[in-house]
Parts: sequence; structure tokens; C-alpha cells
Amino acid sequence: MKKFDRTRLEVEPLDYRTHDLDLSAVRELQGTPERFGGAMTAAAARILNAGERGAAVILFMGAHVIRSGVQRYIINMMENGYINSIAMNGAGVIHDYEFALAGATTESVSRYIKDGRFGMWKETGAINDIINRAYAEDPDCGFGEAVGRAVFEGDFPHKDISLLCAAYRLGIPATVHVGIGCDIIHQHPNCDGAATGALSYNDFLAFAAVVERLEGGVVMNFGSAVMAPEVFLKALSMARNVARQEGRSIADFMTLVCDLHELPQDLGQDTGKESSKDGAAYYFRPFKTMLVRTVSDGGVGRYVKGRHGQTVPALWSALDEARKACRAGGAS
Repeated sequence: MKKFDRTRLEVEPLDYRTHDLDLSAVRELQGTPERFGGAMTAAAARILNAGERGAAVILFMGAHVIRSGVQRYIINMMENGYINSIAMNGAGVIHDYEFALAGATTESVSRYIKDGRFGMWKETGAINDIINRAYAEDPDCGFGEAVGRAVFEGDFPHKDISLLCAAYRLGIPATVHVGIGCDIIHQHPNCDGAATGALSYNDFLAFAAVVERLEGGVVMNFGSAVMAPEVFLKALSMARNVARQEGRSIADFMTLVCDLHELPQDLGQDTGKESSKDGAAYYFRPFKTMLVRTVSDGGVGRYVKGRHGQTVPALWSALDEARKACRAGGAS
């Protein structure tokens, strides 16, 4: 089988790229009156209860969550103990890393694909060096742990807005679930598929261990149409397999999906009914997997339609208010 010779590639400095996003996109913490029909209030109550029980509170995210500039909200929720597990795809790592390193991220695909410069940036490709070194030194290391540690210990001017750095600092599992060939760093000559695959698989197993603590917990998915529902489905099956053998169940948990799709009002989260295969909703995996199938035996699913720049601050505000209400109740 003939393979592409990557030594012929030209990789350029990141300074040569015109960035579509810079630090001005990163939002400061500010409350919002948006409640999305009470769904965020319900989720906040569940999250606080999960924290008291020591149950898992998982945040899945697509890469656009980071591009929405809501890092400070997520980091604050992690620091307050509301979120004890985060999971992202490879693109999320790239945006998180570039923001921490350069204070900017994102390129025009239509502009740079024309001459094959898309994704060919030296500093971004250094993520491969981090992964390769971590695999050589500790084959059991995780992808998210390796990058988070590198940002935490390295010279990254904007590490304060890095989710992976915050997770490493706080000891929170940050798992990265990649598909080989999906991310720009896979184009680079220094990409080692074995190292990348091994560390990401370690993260999958680490995530499955988190799911074992999901009874009474919460799983949130902001903007991941494929990675989150598919990884969650497999990890939940593994966790339930072991739980069944031990006479336990993993059924009482909440799922919260936040995206921009229009979902049928009479299906899913309140009725447990799936969409017909003739309808588009059936093929939106977060709907059938996270809002119907995985919660059909005692859980509850909620869907919120909105942009991440609205929904993440709304969740943060709901948690802030719920915490204040609990303190006021305890004081009285």
C-alpha cells in the first residue's frame, strides 16, 4: 500500500496565519437572566445534588464551545466542584492549546485550503510532540492529561483560559476522544498514529471509569453531534455491564443536551418516544442516544435550544443562584 510521504510537506509558523478569533472573544463572568424555560434551573438542582452524593457530573463539548469564549464560565464551574469530568474531541484540544499559547485561534478554511496551507502550522503541530513524548515516558498517560500538564508547566501566556490546564491543576479527568484524520495535527510529519491512538484510548477507559459513578449524576452535551453520544453510549454499556454483575444499576441520572437543532416537542425527553426513521430528528444522535435511549429506565433528559454563548452562562447563573439559595436556606 502506497502511503503519502509527509516529509514533502511545508509547515509554516503560526504567526503567518490570520486568526479569526482572539482574546476579545473570551467573555468575563457575568450573570444572565436567560432561563430557557427552567431547564437550566432543573439541571443546576441536579448538579448540586450530584455533588453531595459524589456522583459524576460530566461535560461533553464540541470545539465550538471554546470558540464561543465561555472558558471562564466552565473553569469557574470546575473550580466550584460543579463539574468533575470534561470530555472533548481533538479540535477542542487545538483551540484550547492555541488560545493558551497565542491568545488566538481559528483559521479560514476556504482561504487556506486553496493552496494546501490549511492546518499546516508549526506551533500547533507541537501538540504531537507532547503526545509522542508522553506515550514514550508513560504509555498509560491520557491525551488530555498530557496536554493539560504541558500547558500548566510550560510557557503559555494565556494558560488561565485553558480548560485542559485547569483540569490538570484541579485533578479533574479531562478526556480527549479523537478520530484519526479528523484534526489538523494529523497532517503533520511528527504525528504518530500509535501514540495518538493509545493516549486517546486511555482516555476512553478513564471516561468509562467516570461513568461508573453516574448513578444520581448528570451528563451534559454542549454541541457535540457525534463524539459525545457515541462515546457515552459505549462507556455506559461497559459501566452497566459491570454494575449488573454486582447487583447495582446506573439508571437514575439526568442528561442535558444544548444545541441549535429544532427537535419535535412531542418526542423524546418527556415521553421516551423516539422519532420515526423518516424524520430528521432520528439521525441527530444526541437526541435518540442521550435524550431517549440511555435514560429510558429511570433517568430524565432535557434539551435546550440556544447558542453556547447563551447556554453556558445560563447554566453558570443557575448554579450560582442555586448555591446562594442553599446557603440562605441553611442559614435560616
